[in-house]
Amino acid sequence: MKTQRIVLAIMLCFGCREVEKPTASDHGTVRSAGGKPSASEALDRLDQRRPVPLLPMMAAHQKENMREHLQAVQEVIAAVAVGDFDKTAAAAKRMGFSETMGQMCAHMGVGAPGFTEQALAFHHTADDVATAAGTRDSAATLSALAKTLHACTNCHATFKQQVVASLSD
Repeated sequence: MKTQRIVLAIMLCFGCREVEKPTASDHGTVRSAGGKPSASEALDRLDQRRPVPLLPMMAAHQKENMREHLQAVQEVIAAVAVGDFDKTAAAAKRMGFSETMGQMCAHMGVGAPGFTEQALAFHHTADDVATAAGTRDSAATLSALAKTLHACTNCHATFKQQVVASLSD
């Protein structure tokens, strides 16, 4: 009970402070009215991954693609679970390499050295999942999928989106 009162007292003291409204600085970084870093700016400083500069539409498109890849991974797992290797291969191929995908990865990664190579490696590992599904071997298919997921997590551990007003920023 005493701890609850202390927490309540702290909340009352700090909860009534005026919240500073963010303002835009010269470089598009949001700062509070007092010039202090905003919460998103503070988070960005703590996140030491390498930025991938993207225009807003590019960033939204990339996120949509990643959600589609995650859905394909889910479909691969569900199909392997029931032994439907045709569906497994079809789902994996949606993540696989194509010339269009290669061009998109190169375009997205133009401002982030190493990004394009990692993105292309991901797509090629997805091709390996489709190939393994062709053998109708669950263990080989899941092993290939594990490599694909490793490529995903490695890329996300290395890079973060940085939405910019222009690619020359």
